[in-house]
Amino acid sequence: MVALIGSLVAFVVALLVGGLAIYVGAGVVVGEDDYTHAVWTALFGAVAWALTSWVPLLGPLVALLAWIWVINWRYPGGWTDAAVIGFVAWIAALVLLFVLHSVGVGIGAFGVPGL
Repeated sequence: MVALIGSLVAFVVALLVGGLAIYVGAGVVVGEDDYTHAVWTALFGAVAWALTSWVPLLGPLVALLAWIWVINWRYPGGWTDAAVIGFVAWIAALVLLFVLHSVGVGIGAFGVPGL
């Protein structure tokens, strides 16, 4: 039971970190200011990534496009803005994870690919 609770807490914290990264990206690119929206976007993006990454040979590319599609669906602008939001979110997640790891918190960023 303790392991299950620990896993659930780790998932929620990683989702909040991924949401924060997308929140930063959306704020920088399109001026959106809704953290809850960003957390849901991180969750939907992670599901899209999981559903499409299995494709042989092109899995990572298809999954990346699916993740960008989710951002495009959830935020104003077009595909270019969505890709830039994703890139800024990825950089923000790297910075957040670096800070967290430097203070001894080993967690990921659920909803941001590759982290």
